[in-house]
Amino acid sequence: MPSQASILTVHDHDRTTAGLTYVYPVVSRRAGGVSVGINLNTNNACNWRCIYCQVPDLTRGGPPAIDLSRLEQELRTFLRELLFGDFMQERVPEEARRINDIALSGNGEPTSAKEFDQVIALIGKVMGEFDLIGKIKLVLITNGSLVHRAYVQSGLKHMAELNGEVWFKLDGATPGDVRRINGTRLSIAKVRENFRIAASLCPTWLQTCVFALDGESPSREWREAYVALLSSLLGEGAGIQGVLLYGLARPSMQPEATRLSALPNEWMEQLAKEVSDLGLTVKLSL
Repeated sequence: MPSQASILTVHDHDRTTAGLTYVYPVVSRRAGGVSVGINLNTNNACNWRCIYCQVPDLTRGGPPAIDLSRLEQELRTFLRELLFGDFMQERVPEEARRINDIALSGNGEPTSAKEFDQVIALIGKVMGEFDLIGKIKLVLITNGSLVHRAYVQSGLKHMAELNGEVWFKLDGATPGDVRRINGTRLSIAKVRENFRIAASLCPTWLQTCVFALDGESPSREWREAYVALLSSLLGEGAGIQGVLLYGLARPSMQPEATRLSALPNEWMEQLAKEVSDLGLTVKLSL
């Protein structure tokens, strides 16, 4: 039997647990099972710097060149172990012993890898070998800032053919919120445009992390702007699949870490109700 420390939990998304370069398993509280993670940003580099980010030593930038053959070998080997080996029995809590998805997330923005469309193609190839297409999800967790690039759009189109979906970050609906939370000066108009592009190519959810800062809940202005933006996107037929609303589950590794704390469940539930009242599907993870 494995020691308790070796069993995966929703509170530990360590990218090194499988001893591989690109592939890692996590028990996802939002997915409700094992998510096979793909980390393309092995240098802990991202084009954003979200204050709640759990990546240690986060730096600005993009990933090094992706070793596609190594990624393919790791994914194939690890899926074989999950499906036919003893990894599930030894490392995964009994209630989570199923593969829910393959998720591109990792330690930075996945679409900043120039090989993104090639990565999607090789994932699709390996999924096909294990007869997983249509049986599990292929998820891209993204800040959405690079979907205007041709190679990203090519990858998203292919994802749609692989039962894929995009989780598109939206942590605030004003320029000030975006700068304060995500460390970027991307305009809200650009966020809207990027979302529409993503949703036109692959089923796309909005994902929002909500937390208290310096002991204060998000302001009424934040809340009103956020709900208004969702309502506007919905009204113009932007193609929102729904909203993934979640709070803090693991500690931030950024300088602001001590300023962040989880919100009361009641606050989260009320925001979820306001979003749901717009006619949107909401998945709330407390």
